[in-house]
Amino acid sequence: MRYEIRVDGQVSETLTDTFPELEYVVMSGQTVFYGPVVDEAHLYGLLARFQALGLTVVEMRRLAE
Repeated sequence: MRYEIRVDGQVSETLTDTFPELEYVVMSGQTVFYGPVVDEAHLYGLLARFQALGLTVVEMRRLAE
């Protein structure tokens, strides 16, 4: 599975480094993370990491394979 997770604002390089399994791009005032998600537990772990870092997830969606 591949996911796209959009967070509000431009995330610093220090914080993006905490998601080594995901690539990212900054666009339109948001940082868009994308990449493979192994399973549901991995997805919930990523979301917990975003929350713990104080990042606001504005959209999340599964990408076509």
